[in-house]
Amino acid sequence: MKRILFCLIISLISIPVLAVKTKVYLFHGQGSDYRIFSKLKLNTDLFDTTFIKYLKMERKITLQNYAKLMVSQIDTTKTYALIGVSFGGMLVSELTKLLNPKTAIIISSAQNKNEIPSRYKFMKVIPLHKLTPAFMYKMGARIAQPIFEPDRKKEKEIFKAMLKDKNAYFFKSVTKMMISWDNYEFNENIIHIHGEKDHTLPIKKVNANYVVRNGSHMMLLTRPTEINDLINSILIN
Repeated sequence: MKRILFCLIISLISIPVLAVKTKVYLFHGQGSDYRIFSKLKLNTDLFDTTFIKYLKMERKITLQNYAKLMVSQIDTTKTYALIGVSFGGMLVSELTKLLNPKTAIIISSAQNKNEIPSRYKFMKVIPLHKLTPAFMYKMGARIAQPIFEPDRKKEKEIFKAMLKDKNAYFFKSVTKMMISWDNYEFNENIIHIHGEKDHTLPIKKVNANYVVRNGSHMMLLTRPTEINDLINSILIN
């Protein structure tokens, strides 16, 4: 009997303990969608990913209040992390004030008002954007993107497809939210990854933890090997 009990205890001890996976919530940018993360490769033994769905925007909703709408999609009863790209990173920045993620990473983004280009401040003073039709925002993005971020040509078809599928009203609403954004807080727990040659959100205004040499605003797709290694390292630590 003792021998049987001993063997049972040894067998139970030898059963491997399955690691509890961290849920990683992904936030895309203004001109992209879930496909911006198509080359993101996380350790599947440690992480599960979920794409955040952006809800319909009310006419005068602020970035802060829009971030609050995202909370219901996040299971805070389990270990989780947040990753946001561009506009998605700004949402993550706001969410860290409401939640307590294990890790928060923003990529090609801005953590607060001080890190966005001066043109947005100018647009707040002279609000001509309010008179601009929504379709022109989308048209402007299709024209400006290849000019400001020429390395998109490496994944041109994906970028073109994402822009084509975007709702024009979404473009205008996000622009209005960024113009009126009044967050000036700096959270040292947010890990910021930025490209050295990001022309959409220039590095000179950004306080980044990691700067990717020659990286552009599109580097999550155009420089996947470096970004994947960096993100996995951050999440594991």
